[in-house]
Amino acid sequence: MQTYRTLVFLAAFLTFDLIMFGAFVRLTDSGLGCPDWPGCYGHFTPLGAHASIQQALEAMPYGPVSAFQAWIEMIHRYAGAILGMLIIGFMVLAWRLRRSLPYRPTLATVIFGLVCLQGAFGAWTVTHRLMPVVVTTHLVLGMSLLAMLTWLAAREKSHAAVPAHAGNGRIWMVLGFIVLFLQLALGGWVSTNYAALACMDFPTCHGAWLPTMDFDSGFALLRGLGQASSGEIISQDALTAIHWTHRNFAFLVIALLGVLAWRWRHTSGLKGPARALLALLALQLLTGLTTIFFQWPLLIAVIHNGGAAALVLISTTLLWRLSRAGKPPSGRGHQHA
Repeated sequence: MQTYRTLVFLAAFLTFDLIMFGAFVRLTDSGLGCPDWPGCYGHFTPLGAHASIQQALEAMPYGPVSAFQAWIEMIHRYAGAILGMLIIGFMVLAWRLRRSLPYRPTLATVIFGLVCLQGAFGAWTVTHRLMPVVVTTHLVLGMSLLAMLTWLAAREKSHAAVPAHAGNGRIWMVLGFIVLFLQLALGGWVSTNYAALACMDFPTCHGAWLPTMDFDSGFALLRGLGQASSGEIISQDALTAIHWTHRNFAFLVIALLGVLAWRWRHTSGLKGPARALLALLALQLLTGLTTIFFQWPLLIAVIHNGGAAALVLISTTLLWRLSRAGKPPSGRGHQHA
């Protein structure tokens, strides 16, 4: 059973790292560093593809292919493959140990299916030339995978008992979780459409509270990168609509999750993650504003993406603990469903 727990925690940790590194891939324009899949110009590493990379670099000196970008892209793929093997490992163990584990292997199996789907979207990200809807779905699936792995890991950790009355707030945490994922999808849409700098002022946008925006073009799903549905270059008004929506929806997320975290900041079994949630909300607000004022510095943008992943992790932990309200402390050495 110890091997099973170790694999679960390693998978959760690696998923968090992959989400942050995936942001680094996007922000350094390395998504097409190797424009085929799963290899790099048909080779296992960029070393074997050196001649092809050099040829692409000479043809397009400022294009998406360079040795640096190729390595970034391939390292992300290697880490994804390792994650897949970890998940296969603990899924197999969950089935082998199903009579001794205090829960069924259903979630482990669902996670295996999700990582396969995530791998498919990783491939389509390349083959569809960074199509925004594909890349955004890839990000949301990654966050969903992190949430499931966090839930799986939370079952293996002990924590203080949560009072029964706190369970009344579970439905609000579910709502907060849904709102958070909507914001993650909006954030992914901003990133994949390169709309982070569509509004350079705050709290207004282009000097207005309601700037000129084109929501139809901005939120049209079936279109290529940098294009409108018509095939023309996407307009500034469409990019403004994408940015403005994500920016303002953030205040709903901060308000809802902030109120819940403030309410539970002294509650037994919840105060640790509740206080962490408050800190993360403040961090996301700070890094979001810094991204605007300092014109999207790479480090801050990666931290902003990492903060989003941390919000998923903490929110999932809170939701798990709320599901145990009024029950004995769960985790290692305790029986639970």
